[in-house]
Amino acid sequence: MENKQRILDLLLSALQETRNLHDLVELEYRADRELVYAKFASGNYKIVNVAMDSGTAMICDVVHQIV
Repeated sequence: MENKQRILDLLLSALQETRNLHDLVELEYRADRELVYAKFASGNYKIVNVAMDSGTAMICDVVHQIV
């Protein structure tokens, strides 16, 4: 079983180095809802549905939905 929060923790560092997502402060996985909460320095957040995703599919969904 993949550790989706660990994958998101590793992804966060890479995304923070980009021009578009330098203000991303947290990616939180909620297993009970199969959602990722992307939190930004401004206080805004985006919610990504990752239901039934593998780890790599989750990465794609997160990037596509928060950029």
